[in-house]
Amino acid sequence: MATVLETRTETNDDHVRASVSAEEWAVRVDLAAAYRLVALYGWDDLIFTHLSARVPGPEHHFLINPYDMMFEEITASSLVKIDVEGQPVIPTAHPVNPAGFTIHSALHMNCEDAHAVMHLHTPAGQAVSAMSEGLLPHTQTAMIAGSDIAYHDYEGIATDLEERDRLVVDMGDKHVMILRNHGTLAIGKTVGECFLRLYFLERACDAQVKMLSAGRDGLNNPPQGTPEKVKSQTPPAGIGMLANGLAWPALLRKLDRIDPSFRN
Repeated sequence: MATVLETRTETNDDHVRASVSAEEWAVRVDLAAAYRLVALYGWDDLIFTHLSARVPGPEHHFLINPYDMMFEEITASSLVKIDVEGQPVIPTAHPVNPAGFTIHSALHMNCEDAHAVMHLHTPAGQAVSAMSEGLLPHTQTAMIAGSDIAYHDYEGIATDLEERDRLVVDMGDKHVMILRNHGTLAIGKTVGECFLRLYFLERACDAQVKMLSAGRDGLNNPPQGTPEKVKSQTPPAGIGMLANGLAWPALLRKLDRIDPSFRN
């Protein structure tokens, strides 16, 4: 029985790979890797939340997770390709999260840098999203993330397509966002760039929750002008170079050592 199942899986993988361009397959591998990394770092929320990426080419298509799979199960071939109406481009038996479609399609369709979009519901991210002051500039990581951050007020579960316009306006020219009372979000020109931005934001939120758990008395504020200095030291293009040239290849090697099946 195991042999039959393995044969079927391999055949399906080969079919998907043969039906898409080499450029799309490369994006599929990167996005599947991002899902595995989110699971590895404990940022997943069962089958909920979502990461997506544009499919290279003139068509307005993007890849998103099958709604019925855990993040550690996702592979390059299992990702669902949909259009801007949320309809599958390649026939699939898997459903798509409608809230994921609302949030991700808004940014993919309207933000030039949003080739990849990632959204999480981590406890630390949700905690900071519920704080009126948002992300505080009390750690280096928070200053890096906070130099490029936007905020969007909660409007309920994101199934209202009219919310897309407000999301885009609130994002503006920023690359990370705190969805108030909801979670965190990042965009990037590549999957690796997007993931690194989300990593900095999540680390900053985690540190803030731990910092404030000890109380607000005695917090050391950074010297005046320091957040602005950090902003000048970490421009969006610099984050992209750091991600694509160094951090993302290292993360892929890490995954290959643990379980390379995301590439299937």
